[in-house]
Amino acid sequence: MPTGAGDHEAVLDDLFETLAGLAPEIRASLPGRRVKSDETNPSGETRLEADAYADELIEDALREVDGIGTYASEEQAEPIDIGDGELSVACDPLDGSSNIKPNSPMGTIVAVYEGDLPGDGDSLVPAAFVLFGPILTMSVARDGRLYEANVNDGEIDVIDDDVTLPEEPTVYGMGGRVPDWTEGFAAFIDEVEQEYKLRYGGAMVADVNQVLTYGGIFSYPALQSSPNGKLRLQFEGIPMAYITECAGGVSSDGGQSILEVEATGLHQRVPVHLGNEQLIDRVETHLAGD
Repeated sequence: MPTGAGDHEAVLDDLFETLAGLAPEIRASLPGRRVKSDETNPSGETRLEADAYADELIEDALREVDGIGTYASEEQAEPIDIGDGELSVACDPLDGSSNIKPNSPMGTIVAVYEGDLPGDGDSLVPAAFVLFGPILTMSVARDGRLYEANVNDGEIDVIDDDVTLPEEPTVYGMGGRVPDWTEGFAAFIDEVEQEYKLRYGGAMVADVNQVLTYGGIFSYPALQSSPNGKLRLQFEGIPMAYITECAGGVSSDGGQSILEVEATGLHQRVPVHLGNEQLIDRVETHLAGD
């Protein structure tokens, strides 16, 4: 697990205050940007106008944070130099943006790495996500702990300074189409659907937050058509793994912690399993037979 913020405390304070202040503006921009643009992102996915606008807002805001040298996002092909600092920010500006049309939850994921991108889990400093739900919240994993705050007024109002997964799991959520699952993952879901409640909404931040709140597992597994799954290591896999592990949970790519996966490309994909240890152990056992 990453060792902590070290000498970057002031920079990180400024970064998260900036993100909290920006969150209401991003949310307020969504109603008028629910339509698709004519562009695709580097992963070949159609961009919504909201994706591009959120990306621009975050990039511009982070240029004003001293100590950040590089910004990268799912919406841009390569990292961008934005300052002279040693820290690099990798961002999913609008996770679950397809949820705009049905007006369902979505969010923003931010990972801060020491040094150049792509970065491995051991170069991650903190990670955070903003959840645009009925309440506007921000969850920050830093120095091995996870805290949750309300940010409706653009200020950080901590409501839980030590978020911990419940010991007894309650929910599960999983991505990918059922016919595309591997045999091992399908067998795992056959088991857990008899024991737990299905909670899957199509935005990783919201689905993982369900696990953080109620205990359980979130998976976007390796698929028959896509052995590395869908989610990106830099922007989703590593930061959400660190957030989960800081809450006492476990992460896995199917065989090891996501924080141990070697980063070889900025838009690299990785299978993702996050949640209570006993459920991660069970899914890994099933996947070992694929």
